[in-house]
Amino acid sequence: MAGGCCGGCETTAPNKDKTWRRVLWIVLVINAGMFGAEMVAGVAAHSASLKADALDFLGDAANYAISLGVAGMALQWRARAAWLKGASLLLLGLWILASTAWMALAGTLPRAETMGIIGVLAFIANLACAIMLWRHRDGDANRRSVWICSRNDAIGNVAVVAAALGVFGTDTAWPDIAVAAILAGLGVSGGWQIVRQARSELRGLPGRRARAAT
Repeated sequence: MAGGCCGGCETTAPNKDKTWRRVLWIVLVINAGMFGAEMVAGVAAHSASLKADALDFLGDAANYAISLGVAGMALQWRARAAWLKGASLLLLGLWILASTAWMALAGTLPRAETMGIIGVLAFIANLACAIMLWRHRDGDANRRSVWICSRNDAIGNVAVVAAALGVFGTDTAWPDIAVAAILAGLGVSGGWQIVRQARSELRGLPGRRARAAT
């Protein structure tokens, strides 16, 4: 419909849209499953970085679900969904920082073996998601936000494995705490990038430009 495209329709071919939705469903299932596995392991191992990574899996699963809901809609709705996802990343990053500070004060030593095993499994899962999403990394804020989340997760999993080695080598919780803080920083940075692009797309909509001109 021509009227709908005035709001900023995507020019993606139908077959590409079907591929995009199929990939989103796959990564949604992977992230939801890894959230449960990593959260249980994080609680059992007393690991701040595993819990932070688990919450990131949960956030990504929710983000992919939102992306499936707005796929094919006008740019206005996709940009709004991207803004919501970006804001959630910012809030999640702040929550992780607060949680990490609390665990630093508690001084509980995490289990390095559990951290390492789950960290490797999480990395494999996120690497698979990143490979599937690579071809879809360009486009509007909504699609770019999905790629940013997947990229940050793969980086974070490498850091979790490094933290496990650090905990094992130093017999202290500080490597785990440091990695949790890094993951929070990635969430804040990625969230800000998404919010900034989404706001730019919303400001560029024809209706908003017309109102701004008057």
